[in-house]
Amino acid sequence: MKKEFPGQFPYTRGIYKNMYKDRKWTMRQYAGFTSAEESNHRFHNLLKQGVKGLSVAFDLPTQIGYDSDHIMADGEVGKVGVPISILNNMTKLFEGIPLDKVSTSMTINSTAPMILAYFISAAEKQGVAPNKLNGTIQNDILKEYSARGTYIYPPEASIRLTTDVMEFCENHVPKMNSLSVSGYHIREAGSSAEQELAFTFANAIAYVEAAIKRGLDPNKFGSRMSFFFNAHNGFLEEISKFRAARKLWATIMKKRFLVKNEKALYCRFHTQTAGSTLTAHQINNNIVRTTIQAMSAILGGTQSLHTNSKDEALALPTNESAQLALRTQQIIAYESGVTDYPDPFGGSYLIEEMTQNLFDSAMKIIEKIDAMGGAMIAISNGYIENAIANSAYEFQKKIESGEKIIVGTNKYESDEESSTELLKIDSSKVNSQIDDLVQFKFTRNNDQVKNQLNNLGLVAKTNDNLMSTIIDCVKNDCTLGEISDTLRRVFGEY
Repeated sequence: MKKEFPGQFPYTRGIYKNMYKDRKWTMRQYAGFTSAEESNHRFHNLLKQGVKGLSVAFDLPTQIGYDSDHIMADGEVGKVGVPISILNNMTKLFEGIPLDKVSTSMTINSTAPMILAYFISAAEKQGVAPNKLNGTIQNDILKEYSARGTYIYPPEASIRLTTDVMEFCENHVPKMNSLSVSGYHIREAGSSAEQELAFTFANAIAYVEAAIKRGLDPNKFGSRMSFFFNAHNGFLEEISKFRAARKLWATIMKKRFLVKNEKALYCRFHTQTAGSTLTAHQINNNIVRTTIQAMSAILGGTQSLHTNSKDEALALPTNESAQLALRTQQIIAYESGVTDYPDPFGGSYLIEEMTQNLFDSAMKIIEKIDAMGGAMIAISNGYIENAIANSAYEFQKKIESGEKIIVGTNKYESDEESSTELLKIDSSKVNSQIDDLVQFKFTRNNDQVKNQLNNLGLVAKTNDNLMSTIIDCVKNDCTLGEISDTLRRVFGEY
């Protein structure tokens, strides 16, 4: 058997020859809450603490296309992320943050075209051209139907929007990863490691096929695709999973899509430690869990990492707990010594066997999905959702029977409650966000807004790329909810 080295196809041992010896992973901390101003303060604090890239969480109304003043947004504004309804929100979110220098990741899917339009427009107000922007927009709608739920439109229309973003970024925002295919949420919903790999890459195959159908070249757009994986509790299994992921994607791109550009074969991925493993009891135990999970991601060769905070099973993280989560990455990076050795577990008979087993089992699931007609069919017939649900059910049964031990939950329990101070959302600042939006809608040129939205509806009925029209809407004071509603009227809701 030919010996594999880091930086060589199929990149099982790493996509770069020297890995972290040349460059550390990007240390990100996912943040966003209450309002654009409050989230901006957190971003500045994280950057001072040594974060190398920002990762934006959006609130639920923003994720599913409702303005902060909409009845469907009541009680949800600013709760799990930052609310973005108008351009001024995005401008305030990044005030004092040079968008041509700071890499920005945005976890947004059904409203990804709108958020990208606001982001581009906010950058232009800073004097930063679109071709200088650097970061990632998730734009991965397929996993929403089976694992997460923040979809708006039917799958066919959603894929069209995803491809619009990919095509637009290739031509106008070339440094942006225009698609980050997420296994993270699939794993959080209860999948196994091999299901996380298989369902992620089955979705990715669907996106590549849609982009090729649009006329895009996988040798080109493939180098701007990235992935987002979960670092779960099984330390050795997770290291093996990340290694198998690289081998799977390189093999798929080379053999299925005949890709020759080496960079388009790379499975570049961001990792987040597993939120679903955090416990509300004995929350300091979560620091240990997160550290072990972060180590698995690093030993597995991630390009970017977010470490969860100890209090996230109870609330959004405080500044103090977010700093500790970041320090966890920094200590691993600068004190542990593991970054001196690319793929340090490579050659271990156990790791190599687990890697190959995960590769084989994930590929079998992908072939099963192929036989159904692809990811879109596997989503619509409920196969993926049911498979995840069954896996989650089996895992939960093991916890309840005591076969699977969760320290502090079903073993070594304690009556002591944590005295940690939790982050509380300031309702007065949420109310200000809503009041400012209502005032904005009253004072803007509403005839101009109506004309822009009418034009958007007309373009949506064609096959033209919608991004330029959405940017025009943003620059002419249309809200995220109004843009989303216009497309709802054309595409319908799922």
